[in-house]
Amino acid sequence: MTNPLLDFSGLPRFADIRTEHITPALKQLLTDNRAIIDRIRNDKTVPTWQNFVQPMIDANERLSRAWGQVSHLNAVVNNPELRETYNASLPLVTQYYAELAQDQALFEKFKQLHNNAEFENLSRARKKIIENELRDFRLGGAELPPQEKGRFLQIQEELSALSSRFNDNLLDATNRFILHVENADELSGIPADVLQTAREIAEKDGAPGWKFTLHAPSYLPVMQYADNRALRERMYRAYSTRASEIDAPAPTDDSVTSWDNTPLIGRILELRKEEARMLGFKCFAEVSLATKMASTPEQVLDFLGELAAKAKPYAERDLRELGQFATDRLQLEKLESWDLAYVSEKLRLERYAFSEQEVKQYFPETAVLPGMFKLVQNLYGIVIAPPAKTVNVQLWHPDVKFFNISGADGKLIGQFYLDLYARPGKRGGGWMDDAVGRRQVEAGGSGEQGIQTPVAYLNCNFSAPVRLDGQVRPALFTHDEVITLFHEFGHGLHHLLTQVEDLDVSGINGVEWDAVELPSQFMENFCWEWEVVSNMTRHVTNGESIPRALFDKMLAAKNFQSGLQMLRQLEFSLFDMRLHFDFDPGGGKTAQQLLDEIRKQIAVIIPPEFNRFPNSFSHVFGGGYAAGYYSYKWAEVLSADAYSLFEETGGDEVINDETGARFRNEILSVGGSRPALESFVAFRGREPRIDALLRHNGMAA
Repeated sequence: MTNPLLDFSGLPRFADIRTEHITPALKQLLTDNRAIIDRIRNDKTVPTWQNFVQPMIDANERLSRAWGQVSHLNAVVNNPELRETYNASLPLVTQYYAELAQDQALFEKFKQLHNNAEFENLSRARKKIIENELRDFRLGGAELPPQEKGRFLQIQEELSALSSRFNDNLLDATNRFILHVENADELSGIPADVLQTAREIAEKDGAPGWKFTLHAPSYLPVMQYADNRALRERMYRAYSTRASEIDAPAPTDDSVTSWDNTPLIGRILELRKEEARMLGFKCFAEVSLATKMASTPEQVLDFLGELAAKAKPYAERDLRELGQFATDRLQLEKLESWDLAYVSEKLRLERYAFSEQEVKQYFPETAVLPGMFKLVQNLYGIVIAPPAKTVNVQLWHPDVKFFNISGADGKLIGQFYLDLYARPGKRGGGWMDDAVGRRQVEAGGSGEQGIQTPVAYLNCNFSAPVRLDGQVRPALFTHDEVITLFHEFGHGLHHLLTQVEDLDVSGINGVEWDAVELPSQFMENFCWEWEVVSNMTRHVTNGESIPRALFDKMLAAKNFQSGLQMLRQLEFSLFDMRLHFDFDPGGGKTAQQLLDEIRKQIAVIIPPEFNRFPNSFSHVFGGGYAAGYYSYKWAEVLSADAYSLFEETGGDEVINDETGARFRNEILSVGGSRPALESFVAFRGREPRIDALLRHNGMAA
């Protein structure tokens, strides 16, 4: 039987993939790819798109698709055997791409192609791919002296291993903590569905009472609703010290190393700094910004500083109100970090006469998904539905769903998997990843051209359906979780609705990192529109849509503590940029001390001394956001300004199919085939302005 990881004829064969398939598949693909690269490298003919670029794209896509399936499984159904194989395979994949990026002969061929007559006859998308390749070869060390290339390769391999280890440590530290409560009196205020899940965890372990974890569906409601202050403090301490030296020590077994991420942080920063110096940059931030819209670290710091200056007065007001309420109404003389979510919910309830738990009853999954699909169908003229036949659709977990996106003519446009619920072995947060990219391919070896259908993974960590009173109740989402779902679906639409036919700039590929959040954050805005919300709410017991009066209260509370929330994101963004700009990892100051300094400069809430946020900052140390976390706010300026065109053209109804078609054509369809700023101007008619962001956050008239 064919190794399922080597079958690229259709959708991934998740039900057939076994851990023992991984190593043979990767070795085969790497051997094949190196043979193809050798042939291309030694070809003496003039390099063209067809004899040089296309064969390399084809080879790398096969490797990317196979390794992407392995990486995806490692993120959503992690287990010791899979993790061991993944981590053993990661250096092989990293080495291949690092070698490719340093290949001087390939670099010269790209330069030759860029400078010959054929280049001018290529499509704009293909010109962009070649220009990106030349940039990436320089960033990959292709211009380094031969004696330095080996060291550069070592850095890439070690950074890759350290990032994987960082995420493993965080996942282990999150999974290992369980708070067991046997006395029901200690659980006052916690919602019934959260208690039911905690009870089921305890029953599964054969224990009495309730068990709470640090996974979001368990941790966040405890912090928000538990009247027991000591319980909140225990959960907060465990959560904020994950994967740190304060966290419980690792097992003494020699085969198990410490899950403290502190030394990993220092080493990652040292290696990134060394990499930057080798490439001729002053700092790693400059390396990161070479592929982004922002041009210099100073520009980013100025941008973040401007936003912080505007947000801080609102954050100070938010904190004063919170402290006064805690003292006057809850008899809390000192507001601690483990009180913030709890007191905020009480203040929200008193000020706006509704709670998030009340709102949650109107957002069952069975109403939210159809409502979200209806919105994008109206905006973009598409149809979303499960496939009529699912015989060829294999899933990695029974909870996963699968959908087709078709045009009005019934022609298939894209497909996506939807994995909504939290579970052990699944990494936290929400994310989109691509399974298959849109591209032009030969149909059946006949030489005729066809289009490869794009496929995406959409992942969240929400509470699963629970059994109450003998019946299975659908999953209920908080409004914040609905916003998260819309956010990830926005990423998915960016990948799935592209019309570009060249893989390397199709969908999200080739899009500047600080613009890639534009479509996702843009989608969040619709969660505050009555015409959208009224069509995706249905009370879990009586089936009624959310009352307009309750929605109006939600609108009134929309910018509740927006100052605190914005300042928190700016704090993380400044920390990330400073780490990679002017911080010396060998200078005697720790990353934690730098964060403490930044908090003193801009924050209004200072967490307790034991808080170890850097140790769980996986965006930067375990993901792709190094010197790029600012991009959330940067793209939020773009998304708010883009959405304001819908506000201007929609009148009483913001869903405007003409403006939707324009957004699809100028933003979603073009992918990375042109600069993001050019796409924005084509849609908006001008360059972006900050005004809409401030207005949407209640910080402007």
